[in-house]
Amino acid sequence: MMQTKILLDESEIPTEWYNVVADMPNAPLPPLGPDGQPIGPEALSAIFPMSLIEQEVSDQRWIPIPEPVREVYQLWRPSPLYRAHQLEAALGTPAKIYYKYEGVSPAGSHKPNTAVAQAYYNREAGIRRLATETGAGQWGSSLAMVGQKFGIEVRVYMVKVSYEQKPFRRSMMQTWGAEVLPSPTDQTAAGRQILAKDPNSPGSLGIAISEAVEEAASREDTNYALGSVLNHVLLHQTVIGLEAKKQFEKVGDYPDMVFAPCGGGSNFGGAAFPFFADKAAGKPVRLVAVEPASCPTLTRGHYAYDFGDSVGLTPLMKMYTLGHDFVPPGIHAGGLRYHGDSALVSQLYNEGLIEAVAVPQLATFEAGVQFARSEGIIPAPESNHAIRAVIDEANRCKESGEAKTLFFNLSGHGHFDMGSYDKYFSGELEDFEYPANAIDQALHHLPKVG
Repeated sequence: MMQTKILLDESEIPTEWYNVVADMPNAPLPPLGPDGQPIGPEALSAIFPMSLIEQEVSDQRWIPIPEPVREVYQLWRPSPLYRAHQLEAALGTPAKIYYKYEGVSPAGSHKPNTAVAQAYYNREAGIRRLATETGAGQWGSSLAMVGQKFGIEVRVYMVKVSYEQKPFRRSMMQTWGAEVLPSPTDQTAAGRQILAKDPNSPGSLGIAISEAVEEAASREDTNYALGSVLNHVLLHQTVIGLEAKKQFEKVGDYPDMVFAPCGGGSNFGGAAFPFFADKAAGKPVRLVAVEPASCPTLTRGHYAYDFGDSVGLTPLMKMYTLGHDFVPPGIHAGGLRYHGDSALVSQLYNEGLIEAVAVPQLATFEAGVQFARSEGIIPAPESNHAIRAVIDEANRCKESGEAKTLFFNLSGHGHFDMGSYDKYFSGELEDFEYPANAIDQALHHLPKVG
């Protein structure tokens, strides 16, 4: 029989996270304060524990994973690496397709990889309450779940359009003890400011971040936790790529191309960064971030300093951005509806060291259905973006006869997204390519730096 699942033992869960900063040719650009001057770690101490701040600014290649974190990881890690034999056959491609399946976590996605770490470090710092935001619900679910593991109360500001599209994600968070609010709310100054401009605002990740940051900054008993974008979040996610490299070694293979969905960057960074270490050492591996055409941050955004939230409460970060007041359309990939990208991902893209491609919504669902009918797993809409790009590359291999090895991160299952699939089957979904004039208008509001 052909081997389908490549498995690791629990003893092979990584003992260290990989920090891509150590292998970047240029040091990351610093975050800036409201005055345009670089800020130090102390500026973040109002909402983050010092242990996470140290990881945020570290240039050490390896960061030890605490044993209590690895013990929680054992609930679902190591996650399986699959060879997609059935999809290869359906496509008639000479390419070999592999995928890492992160949907085996209790929350159904890759997000607990950092939620566990953030909850642990906050508990060690004496914090017993966390405020956060969530788009599609995977991050909120993950933090709610691990909050129970470490005795931490969790409040989640959930983007309103996702709150309405995904009621069962909300129910999951409540089952794990979290309080969930549809953002924008009237409980924060940031939320009230948005509602005053647009009482029917669908919300955005930037708005929800503003609300969560405001709450954390205004309460001594509360810290803030973020599910993507920041350096320490991408660091924690590298367990995905580190495990995948061990699994490829077991079968004597190695990817020519690595694909992952990209919204804020944790999904892509987790899968691709460990392979960037090999690229930096001279290995010709291509790393491809896949984003929605309706929220084309890397492919059509501007590389500039911008706020990570909508109201301007966060430090300024150098990133690809569509403008902090950008409100994306209500596409059914809530985890990818963010105006900016990780500073690390953005810098690597700006320096030509990684690639990016934008794909339309209908084509992603078409790819997800084809994958499900071949491999059996129904993917999350976010994951469908990577699947679309992989299928496109596999078809190019069919035309050229190249037998490339393609690897992608299947970052979560779509069991709570069946309403979106229903709309796809009934023809109610439509493509939305964000108009250039709307992007230009949002970019006019970028902070003036220097």
